[in-house]
Amino acid sequence: MENTKLPAVNHTAAIGELTLESGKVLNDVHIAYQRIGAADAPAIFVCHALTGNHYTLDSEIGEGWWTGLLGSGEYIDLGRYQVITTNVLGGCDGSTGALSINPDTGVPYGPDFPVITIRDMVHAQKKLLDVLGIRRLEAVIGGSLGGMQVLEWGLLYPDYMERLIPIAVTPTLSDYAIGFNAAGRSAIISDPLWNNGRYSPDCGPRKGLGIARMIGMLTYRSGRLFDHRFQRKQTGNWETIQEEAVFSVESYLHYQADKLADRFDANCYLTLLKAMDTHDIGRGRGGVAAASQNYNVPMLCVGFSGDLLYPVDSMQEFILLVQSGNKEARFQEVNTMFGHDGFLTEFDKWGNLFANFMRETIKT
Repeated sequence: MENTKLPAVNHTAAIGELTLESGKVLNDVHIAYQRIGAADAPAIFVCHALTGNHYTLDSEIGEGWWTGLLGSGEYIDLGRYQVITTNVLGGCDGSTGALSINPDTGVPYGPDFPVITIRDMVHAQKKLLDVLGIRRLEAVIGGSLGGMQVLEWGLLYPDYMERLIPIAVTPTLSDYAIGFNAAGRSAIISDPLWNNGRYSPDCGPRKGLGIARMIGMLTYRSGRLFDHRFQRKQTGNWETIQEEAVFSVESYLHYQADKLADRFDANCYLTLLKAMDTHDIGRGRGGVAAASQNYNVPMLCVGFSGDLLYPVDSMQEFILLVQSGNKEARFQEVNTMFGHDGFLTEFDKWGNLFANFMRETIKT
């Protein structure tokens, strides 16, 4: 009998109270999610990146961020699977975060939203899946911040899924990447409108948040791509005043800055940056080498050439550690000019890696 198709369901579910790694307790937690695909089909859980959300496929707000990778007949075939994605805990697209009303005070958390970790995000996601009645996952997949969640899923709930597919991520966030996060954080809190995080929604630190985005964009793409795309083209005369953007690359970065500032909250951005800084699968587990022995299911790790933040050699070293414990794990490098952002583009280069891995690891 043919599977009944699920419409694109975008909802928010209450998951109750959540005790964080810090020991603090969040009350009345809500998680926003999208659920789409074949009803009653095996479920794939997708984890999003820093400024992503739960809209992996088309929604009322526009095209989803993985449209082209998943869909009917696509690499993640919605005729065979249902896909569930959440807005992470601490995000600003419907899940409990800095924009949410603190049930203890009746006003938004703002800068009082507690520090959270990647593990806190995963525990919140598991509670949502319990609410939805999902008892097992065919795969957990995600890139960047999403890849961090994938790695933690495999250690916090090692028998809950059939496969793990971490993309564009390393087992710890490097000092180099933490440094870029520090620069972005400084840009936000140095904005004259920051006001210790107690800004009004219509008068927040847009400039600081925009600069943080510009810093991020320079790390997400490779220098080769920037040179190929912009070729020192100018939009104005270089003899104009210093504050004006005269090169195309400057205009592009300013456009990206404004685009993010229009849709993202600065307090939420800081929350997620700090969560990324905590990423270390070996923390409290005897180190990365020891933790890598605790994965129980097949793993496909996908890296992208030119990724400044999560270099492929570090990913390869991690997979070798996993393999040393006689675990099924493989690494695939994708050659691209996009660098880190390769996981959001050029699906024709790496979508089949996912599809083949799913097919080759079916239990008989």
